[in-house]
Amino acid sequence: MAKGNINVSVENIFPLIKKFLYSDHEIFLRELISNATDATMKLKHLTNIGEAKVEYGNPQIEVKIDKEAKKLHIIDQGLGMTAEEVEKYINEVAFSGAEEFLDKYKDKVDDAGIIGHFGLGFYSAFMVANKVEIITKSYKDEPAAHWTCDGSPEFTLEPSDRTERGTEIILHIAEDEKEFLEESRIRELLTKYNKFMPIPIKFGTKEINDPDFTPKTTKDNPDASGGKETTEPHKQITVDNIINNPNPAWTKQPADLEENDYKDFYRELYPMQFEEPLFNIHLNVDYPFNLTGILYFPKMTNDLNIQKDKIQLYQNQVFVTDNVEGIVPEFLTMLRGVIDSPDIPLNVSRSYLQADGAVKKIASYITRKVADKLKSLFNNNREDFEAKWNDIKIVIEYGMLSEEKFFEKADAFALYPTVDGKYYTYDELYNKIKANQTDKDDKLVILYASDKDAQHSYIEAAKTKNYEVLLLDSPIVSHLIQKLETTKENISFARVDGDHIDNLIKKDDTTISKLDEDQKKTLDALLKEVISSEKFMVQLEAMDSNASPFIITQPEFMRRMKEMQQTGGGGMFGMGNMPEMYNLLVNTNSELVSDILNTKTRKKQERLINQSLDLARLSQGLLKGEELTNFIKRSYDMIK
Repeated sequence: MAKGNINVSVENIFPLIKKFLYSDHEIFLRELISNATDATMKLKHLTNIGEAKVEYGNPQIEVKIDKEAKKLHIIDQGLGMTAEEVEKYINEVAFSGAEEFLDKYKDKVDDAGIIGHFGLGFYSAFMVANKVEIITKSYKDEPAAHWTCDGSPEFTLEPSDRTERGTEIILHIAEDEKEFLEESRIRELLTKYNKFMPIPIKFGTKEINDPDFTPKTTKDNPDASGGKETTEPHKQITVDNIINNPNPAWTKQPADLEENDYKDFYRELYPMQFEEPLFNIHLNVDYPFNLTGILYFPKMTNDLNIQKDKIQLYQNQVFVTDNVEGIVPEFLTMLRGVIDSPDIPLNVSRSYLQADGAVKKIASYITRKVADKLKSLFNNNREDFEAKWNDIKIVIEYGMLSEEKFFEKADAFALYPTVDGKYYTYDELYNKIKANQTDKDDKLVILYASDKDAQHSYIEAAKTKNYEVLLLDSPIVSHLIQKLETTKENISFARVDGDHIDNLIKKDDTTISKLDEDQKKTLDALLKEVISSEKFMVQLEAMDSNASPFIITQPEFMRRMKEMQQTGGGGMFGMGNMPEMYNLLVNTNSELVSDILNTKTRKKQERLINQSLDLARLSQGLLKGEELTNFIKRSYDMIK
């Protein structure tokens, strides 16, 4: 029996600390099963190239709990180790056998399927165990070895009577880590980290119906007339409980998958999600980096607080994290699915990820792939794309704001819906409204509403002039139109309730007021005496005589800045914290306004002004509480 000290050199211990110092203890199982997978995939490769003269067979990895003995076993049927290899790979801490293997065979194989980066993972076992054993037999014709260590630098290494190829790791679980002896906890971890590992993982057994058994139908009482026919119970058999899917959809070629395959995989990823995804994007690239995966567009809402962290990151089918910020562009973190890449560095800081060249290329590729898919969907079935627009627009608009390259590509498929249910691309909209909605300064004014019902009267006023009104109701629309105004040439956006329609799109022709200057001064003074200047800025406007006498508007700039601050940024000069301010446009050509001016009784003037103001407030949803009660009472008094 050999005895000795594990060689832990200062220069090699740092990678170990970086990997595990801040990790949860639960990752030990991921690491050990990853090592077992490595050992199995190595054997497969060596048998394929004829270097290992053994039968590969159908190996699996088994996880067993011995609760009474406080042991957890991880058993593989891979290539195993000789005593010399145990000395080299286990005792020389921080020497990655997987990376050495890949380097040795790099000229013979493009992808051996070796996880590699988890080569140090064995020592994570000591996070939960106070003693660890390795019983291993190499595929080579050499004796088996038995290694034991209690977490100190001291170890023992002696021969073993094991006869089967492969490795068994036995963890003697520490008293304060006994949660890892519970079947439910281990099943949870296997499902979380190893659900799609490339080697079948057995965890116990289960009962299923025997597929080769054919039930027979018999009569309960064949001697009695009218005896009932019954079918004998289906025969049950015990089989291995394989907890993973070794061949998930993202590892296959898109040409080998049908639409239902993608939907089935979505349900496998999210068993509690009952709504079908709208569509999927299959990622598959091997140069200049390796990346595979499937992203799904779920139905979206306008809620910016929707749950993110639904994209799962894997490295060679080993689950790493579901926090993919820094790897996936932020606007796509609202999607769902899987990304698998061996080129993404693991267990490092987010700032490191953001600075990593490979990660930047991956993020750029994903952005381009998503944009290309959206363009293809739009071109191939525009009607279906329009039908899904409300469910996907928040992701696309967010992408247009945050990713310049996506913004450029989005011109081909981003839609601008109208209040009448028509959809335009930007170029289509521009050509549609250019002739009618260009103002006297040759600037194109794009009108929009955020709420069809609340802004109905303003929309109707625009329609009387044959203006097109967009319906832009997402929470980030203020940011988006600001971006469009600074990117597109000579355009501006104006919400239909931002001013009187003739002021929103100023033409050369102007309406002449029926009131002379003295009358306007008298009217202005009267209005300002009755109406609070803290809430309304009174403006006299000469409008069409059929237009409303009082119209409430909200200045576009101030409203937009407040909205932008509420959804992040744009709160210029603290505008986001300012109280709501409104303009009150008084139509000097309205007959009612003339009546107010000509009424001799001050009390009646005030009543007409207050009633007209409250009607305007009511149309904007601004009349509430006591003021609404007073308005209703006043209205009844006036019609008595």
